[in-house]
Parts: sequence; C-alpha cells; structure tokens
Amino acid sequence: MNHDTYSDAYIQDILTSVKTIAMVGASAKQNRPSYFVLQYLLSKGFDVIPVNPGQTGKEICGVMTYASLAEIPRPVDMVDIFRNSEAAHSVTLETLKLSPLPKVIWMQLTVRNEEAAEIAEAQGVKMIMNRCPKIEYARLSREIGWAGVSSGIISSKKPKLRNNFQQYGLAERPNRK
Repeated sequence: MNHDTYSDAYIQDILTSVKTIAMVGASAKQNRPSYFVLQYLLSKGFDVIPVNPGQTGKEICGVMTYASLAEIPRPVDMVDIFRNSEAAHSVTLETLKLSPLPKVIWMQLTVRNEEAAEIAEAQGVKMIMNRCPKIEYARLSREIGWAGVSSGIISSKKPKLRNNFQQYGLAERPNRK
C-alpha cells in the first residue's frame, strides 16, 4: 500500500469501525500533543487506553495507564503510536503479539516505518503513517473548519445540535461507551 496518501473513505472507515484505542506514548503533561489527542478522542466516545511505563497505575485524562500493550486487560481495535519512527517498529512487533490482533496500527504525525508497515499488513492489520486521528476526525466531520482551517470538504449540510453545541460527527451511531 502507498502510505503517502490515504483516501478519505479509508480513513473514515477506520475511524467509524474502531472503538478501543491503545495510545502508546500517552503523556500526563497537558501541553503535550498526546494528551490533547487522548482527551479529544475520549470526548468523541472512543475508549482510549494510555500506555506509558512511567505513568503505570496512574490516570491520564481519568483513564488508568498501563506499562505495555500486553498488560491491557481487554482487546483493542487500534494502536496509536506517539513514539519516534525507530520505536514504531518495536511497538508494531509488540502489537502483533496481541490476541486478538487489532484492526489498525496508526503512527502519528512525522512517524513512519515502512518495514513495520509491511510486517503489519502481511498479518492483515491496516496501517496509517504520518497522520493524526484527532486531525483526521475533525477534518472529516468538518469540525476543523470551525477553527478557520480548510477541510477540503464543501457541504451545505447544517450540523446537528448535540449537547448544546453543533457537531457533525463521522456517522450516526449509538454512544460507544
């Protein structure tokens, strides 16, 4: 697969099919990107599990943190990697030891590892590299346009009023929790 571009349909299919996300490299520091991505995904109804050995047994955004993927006591649909490109290889190998296998491995912005992608895809796991699920969710739901950023999507569709504010969302579905 070409990991330089992804179709909107491919990304939207992933974001609407996953429920539980393990975030490797989650930070307890509120000024770190992983913290606000975790917080955003939780607000969208995803079950996000922080993975950070230095925060084991503590909560990040109100969620218990685990030292490794193997310690998570329930299956995960997606592993979001907030580590560097070199570390992404070992995280991918750790992910592929999980049973059941997650559907997706997602490497954050600037994180790319072609060898890890080949290994994961050979086992039937979808791979996204150099993208952020928070940004992609906001772009595809057109929320990112509220901040004055062009989403590349033109629509005359009015957003629905949800919880006293307008929100598009990716798909109509029951609460994920």
